[in-house]
Amino acid sequence: MPEPLLHQGAAITCAHAGPAVPTLPSSRVLVAGQPVVTQAAAWTVAGCPLTPPASPCVTASFRTAATRVRVGRTPVLLADSQATCTPTGTGLLPLVVQPRVVGR
Repeated sequence: MPEPLLHQGAAITCAHAGPAVPTLPSSRVLVAGQPVVTQAAAWTVAGCPLTPPASPCVTASFRTAATRVRVGRTPVLLADSQATCTPTGTGLLPLVVQPRVVGR
């Protein structure tokens, strides 16, 4: 089923509500006036509320992405793409995404 594409302005958090932002969105394609994000982009998580002895989420990377939509030969990320945060191993949660452009 088609899912919305993720873009730089999407609200994404770690499982503990720490905001996550892509380090390298693709400026070649825009949706809702914002660059789309491809699977190649690393994500930084700032403000993860986990405190010692637990380690807070610091970075994340996506394991899954679109199978049919690519930018520069790299798959774009979709609202249902799966990510893993380091060092916790939890995922990222898309809270607010643009609804108009979808992909598979």
